Amino acid sequence: MANLREIKTRITSTKKTSQMTKAMQMVSASKSKRAESNAKKYVPYMEKVQDVVAAIASGATDASHPMLVSRPVKKTAYLVIGSDRGLAGAYNSSILRQLERTLKERHKSQDEYVIFAVGRVARDYFVKREFNVLDSVVGLPDQPTFSDVKQIARKAVGMFADGTYDELYMYYNHFVSVISQEVTEKKVLPITDLAPASEGVSASYEFEPSGDAILEVLLPQYAESLIYGALLDGKASEHAARMTAMKTATDNANDIVRDLSLVYNRARQAAITQEITEIVGGAAALE
Repeated sequence: MANLREIKTRITSTKKTSQMTKAMQMVSASKSKRAESNAKKYVPYMEKVQDVVAAIASGATDASHPMLVSRPVKKTAYLVIGSDRGLAGAYNSSILRQLERTLKERHKSQDEYVIFAVGRVARDYFVKREFNVLDSVVGLPDQPTFSDVKQIARKAVGMFADGTYDELYMYYNHFVSVISQEVTEKKVLPITDLAPASEGVSASYEFEPSGDAILEVLLPQYAESLIYGALLDGKASEHAARMTAMKTATDNANDIVRDLSLVYNRARQAAITQEITEIVGGAAALE
């Protein structure tokens, strides 16, 4: 049986660990609520932009805008949204492994794809495995603004418009609930399945100078807004996953403390019983 001092030390260290994970759980819970609120507030804006773009595209005289037309795929870009820190359960591993499987299934060489990585974990994962990482952004705040990802979003959209690659996909964790996040693949470019987000009667718009001229400006902004919306969704998923992981860690630590306390009490009782037996035996010998 383990030494009483060793058991006591393990109990103390495990209690300290549970205090840290409990604190991290509470912090993540607070961040998760705010991140979820940000993601939900962004949805009406996204739907309105989609309605406007769909209305303009349906009435545009020039249907050959490069962002609206599919072309032979020679090269594909993938924008993966991870986190800067771990301790979030399977939040990062699930999406990184899914993208890695996709790359190996769809492409025969690294010349056929490029990766844009958001988050230190995603960047380090693919760089370490020598995948073709074209650009990355790390150190994003817990509640990011569009300016935080503007550079990489515009670069990803701009390189598609320039013909550097022929498709752009996003991989991120979609927030379903606090305990559930789904790995999601979303095609950003080309925009081939554009339809109004709102059901019912579509609004009528008058354009100045023309619908085609507005599309030239609005389509890149729409694609960039899709990336930012996915980032907000991913942040809500990240904080929820970390909160759940820390709750599980806290519960496990409490279970360990309870089991160790039982072992400690039994060992202590056995030691006391042994001491009493020795004392009684010594007294009997003196008689």
